Amino acid sequence: MQLPLLRYPFSIRFDRNELAGAFGDIGTDLPLLVGIILAAKLDAASTLIVFGGMQILTALFYQMPMPVQPLKAMAALVIAQKIEGAVLFGAGLAIGVVMLVLSLSGALAWLSKAIPKAVVRGIQFGLGLQLALLSLKEYVPADGALGYALASVAFLITLFLLGNRKYPASLIVILLGIGYALVFHSDALFESTSVSISLPKFFVPTWEHIATGFVLLALPQIPLSIGNSLLATKQTASDLFPEKKLSIQQIGLTYSFMNLISPFFSGVPICHGSGGMVGHYAFGGRTGGSVIIYGLFYLVLGLFFASGFEQVVKIFPLPILGVILFFEGISLIKLLGDLLGEKKSFFVALLTGVLAVGVPYGYVVGLVIGTLVYRFKQED
Repeated sequence: MQLPLLRYPFSIRFDRNELAGAFGDIGTDLPLLVGIILAAKLDAASTLIVFGGMQILTALFYQMPMPVQPLKAMAALVIAQKIEGAVLFGAGLAIGVVMLVLSLSGALAWLSKAIPKAVVRGIQFGLGLQLALLSLKEYVPADGALGYALASVAFLITLFLLGNRKYPASLIVILLGIGYALVFHSDALFESTSVSISLPKFFVPTWEHIATGFVLLALPQIPLSIGNSLLATKQTASDLFPEKKLSIQQIGLTYSFMNLISPFFSGVPICHGSGGMVGHYAFGGRTGGSVIIYGLFYLVLGLFFASGFEQVVKIFPLPILGVILFFEGISLIKLLGDLLGEKKSFFVALLTGVLAVGVPYGYVVGLVIGTLVYRFKQED
């Protein structure tokens, strides 16, 4: 097994398209990070610094838009059940060990062959549908009538400029959001921007934290990670960057290493994700430059502005984040297009996606049932 080595010269660019692509995943990440910090009472500086640092390291390693995301199933459980930070960090170590074993044992390679492409597309479809619905139900209505108006303007700008590399859509939409915040919340904005230097806090989870985190958080997360963070990410990388020739083991090992390091610095459990890659790509990112810029955003925020982070997030308009999240979801849903000529595969993908969104533990249910249905129909 070989890992990709850093290549010289770096195939990394920094231009306005990479800058625009940098914020293609912010609608997913930022609300989850805020929710986790508040629910688990985490140190905001540590969370932001580690999250940003891992973005930069991943970008340097892969030299493509391979961003880092919070683990979604874990985030949802922590926010809903107010699980303490120590258990969350223990869960991060637990899932890091699980992914290390799966990667080194060859189990991930076996899974990548056993699970058909139609099921992977279905998981992407389900995640895209979930993100789009979340955007429309939670973020776009957040500021009432004024928020709807703002979201409508942002939607039209994005629709008109999507794919335009001269005038990147997300960059203009983010600037629109900043302008909105300056006009309507200028007092609170300037009150929250005090500068103070912060560093991440070192933490060592106990065996009890690791065991509890494994049962409460890691087990529900593993199926989604296998489906979206690993298999779907590899498929998306093959679709968008076929020349990279990434293996499932490579993605699994970097996923594992990140989670074996982050908890010791009070960082939340993280993963790669097909949605994040599509988000960066959809808004202009083509190299690791977009991810480095994105990582620097969190790094600077954590190092110098962590004390006012919660207030800053409340000030930035959620409808703008919702529009970005919506287009990321649509970009994932569009990946179903390559199955339109394959009746059986398209049906399996739809079934997998609907199960992923519509039933408890939907991603593992969709993964298993989708694969079984595909194999059964194949025998027919």
